[in-house]
Amino acid sequence: MPALVQADAPGTDLAAWLGRHHDLADDLAHRAGAVLFRGFAVTGPDEFRAVMDALSKDVLEYGERSSPRTEVSEGIYTSTEYPADQEILLHNEQSYTENWPMRIVFCCERPALSGGRTPLADSRRVLAALKPETVAAFEQRGVQYVRNYLPGISLSWQEAFQTEDPDQVASYCAAEGISVEWAEDGHLRTRQVRPAIHRHPVTGDRTWFNHAVFFHVTSLPEEVSQGLREALPEEDLPYNTYYGDGGVIEDEVLAELRAAYAAETTGFDWQRGDVLLVENMITAHAREPFQGPRRILAAMSDPARTNPVNDPTN
Repeated sequence: MPALVQADAPGTDLAAWLGRHHDLADDLAHRAGAVLFRGFAVTGPDEFRAVMDALSKDVLEYGERSSPRTEVSEGIYTSTEYPADQEILLHNEQSYTENWPMRIVFCCERPALSGGRTPLADSRRVLAALKPETVAAFEQRGVQYVRNYLPGISLSWQEAFQTEDPDQVASYCAAEGISVEWAEDGHLRTRQVRPAIHRHPVTGDRTWFNHAVFFHVTSLPEEVSQGLREALPEEDLPYNTYYGDGGVIEDEVLAELRAAYAAETTGFDWQRGDVLLVENMITAHAREPFQGPRRILAAMSDPARTNPVNDPTN
């Protein structure tokens, strides 16, 4: 992983190629978990959007946000805008929601001078590496995500939900199974319980598909995590995770999960024009720290609700 599809000749139109070989791209994505298209003529947002339209009839807006991104053109965003010296941990895109994208696709406009890879991990193999008792605990209890929208510390609720209207936030959250609480200082706190393990609707594979580690406060750099816990009560932390019933996820379980991710992590060096198709329910992605200018575009497609996932934990 990733499977590699390389153009026979420089300047080959990837959107046109996908129009002729859509079934092959789907098959590679489902089997390998990710596909890297290299050597095609994809140099910017316009060509990338054409690729997305060839891949899917349903290119998505970035809603229920958890990270800062800028929309470059319709449906095309910058990748997460975190400082270059920070690592972004492995995660499956928007697995904390009830309507995640089935696919996230990246396009390299400019690779970093050093670092900046997008590591990948097979979520099927991560699940298979866990102890049976760990899997059973998460199957029975699920994962609870607690978020506090603290201006200057995390995303504001206005940015996360793309509205200035608290009533719209309340309506959205009610429809998505998210509890809403306005804290005494006026900031928004949300809680949502989701399954930790899902089954891919096409392949039938069971996968470790959640943000349990990514959103856990101990996954932040140690000095940041310690500083936040000293400055804020636990219920006010920007992000934190628990078992679905509110129980604390044990340190040894978190260590087991991190070890499983680490054992399955692989990566490649970006080249200008690369397009990476990630089958989101099968493959987790991350970002390494980097030096020098780097510009990776991102787009998402195929909302889960349009796929046969009425009971994704089956």
